[in-house]
Amino acid sequence: MAKRISLREFQQNLSERLVSARRGEGGRALLGIESGSDELPGGSHWLIDLADSGEVAPLPELTPAPLTKPWFAGIANIRGVLYSVVDFAAWRGGAPTPINSQSRLLLVGARHGINTALLVRRALGLRPQMELHAAGDGGHPAGSQGSGEAAPWLGGRFTDAQNVIWTQLRIPALLADSNYLDIAL
Repeated sequence: MAKRISLREFQQNLSERLVSARRGEGGRALLGIESGSDELPGGSHWLIDLADSGEVAPLPELTPAPLTKPWFAGIANIRGVLYSVVDFAAWRGGAPTPINSQSRLLLVGARHGINTALLVRRALGLRPQMELHAAGDGGHPAGSQGSGEAAPWLGGRFTDAQNVIWTQLRIPALLADSNYLDIAL
């Protein structure tokens, strides 16, 4: 049985590991998140380069925005800064992310000059890249908008020691995707 730790201990440990990874200690690591189901483009387990990952924040109250697409979850106020929040699973064509104690916001756009966040099911912590192996799955499923071609924000696919398939999320490509930027009905 896994050792139980408090949410505060988990967040503190994750924060320390993020700082350590940014300093280059312990090899290159990627942030793991869970969003959506395995049937959606990219699956449900995602890896994000720490340089693009931003902050993982507990889900605050979201202010809905009228006349926006269903996958636009609303506006969040994080320490006085407003962020547009996109439900990553719903944006890819799946069911909306359940709002519960494990739901998180991944603040991904600040480094790129865009105050945007991804609503995800949960943060899974750091995944050392040296423990991941390239998955030979023959390519990616189509992008979120049914275009029939692989989306540029879908990166490489990897498997870990438990045979979980992970997809790397290319944040700069996601933020540049016209479908991601177009929230109006």
